[in-house]
Amino acid sequence: MLSILSRLGRYFRVIALPISALLAMAAAQAESPQLNLKRIELSAGMHRIVAQVAADNDTRAIGLMHRREMPINEGMLFIFEQPDRYCFWMKNTLIPLSAAFIDDAGAVVNVADMTPQSTQTHCAEKPVRYVLEMNAGWFAKRGFGTGTRIGGLVR
Repeated sequence: MLSILSRLGRYFRVIALPISALLAMAAAQAESPQLNLKRIELSAGMHRIVAQVAADNDTRAIGLMHRREMPINEGMLFIFEQPDRYCFWMKNTLIPLSAAFIDDAGAVVNVADMTPQSTQTHCAEKPVRYVLEMNAGWFAKRGFGTGTRIGGLVR
């Protein structure tokens, strides 16, 4: 009997590891469905940005919520159908972000530094069609602010 239990224990350990890995991956995707979004390449001066695109109500509502980290030159580009003075908050976002509010011509209107898990709103100072979220301080560290042009934007 002990021999059978020993073999069963080894069998369950061998199966339990792959199953636990699959469950962890499923939980991560449930927390961050934006992982499968389309990515585009943008430019700011000589800097290359890889941005996930949030272009509909569902993906814009989720944004970067529940993420624990983001690579240095990656971000999320929110695209809206019409220019407006859009506002953002960070209620379920775990990482500090900077948001560049960008007009139709690709010029940064203003940049807002946002605190994780806050309901404080950060708004465009003028009507914009795009908002690019990057890790906190990304724009300031590169000297980018009002008037900086972002290349590669799509509608």
